[in-house]
Amino acid sequence: MQERMGNPALVIPEAMQALNALGKLPAAAGLAPGFLEIVYLRASQINGCSVCIDGHWRIARKHGETDERLFAVAGWRDAPYYSDAERAALALTEAVTRLGDRADPVPDEVWDECTRHYDGKSLAALVIAIANINVWNRLNVATRQVAGQWKP
Repeated sequence: MQERMGNPALVIPEAMQALNALGKLPAAAGLAPGFLEIVYLRASQINGCSVCIDGHWRIARKHGETDERLFAVAGWRDAPYYSDAERAALALTEAVTRLGDRADPVPDEVWDECTRHYDGKSLAALVIAIANINVWNRLNVATRQVAGQWKP
């Protein structure tokens, strides 16, 4: 596959600056950088973004994530490798990524489970992280960015 154009965030440097600034907020708010990469990986799997799937497992490993957690992320509900807080975050990731799949895109039970594990600032940071990776996925998929060209 050949890319349609350069990544829009590279074509418009101000967009890259904004997305990078947004991307720093979740870890700065106290969310674990390694687990954030698992969130990014899961959203990217759902969106079929090969660039992000290829890149975020690499970053997760640099943050100490294990192969078991990386390989099992698509089956997180049945895998024993995630805490209850991480499961809540992954459920929210899937709901926010799949907004058009149901009448109530983010059901109360998904949201309420997150509020049991995350305070207001952490939950806001998690929603921002999920939204940001979805932006990256859409930029990459729409323009057919090629996996392997970005090596974090």
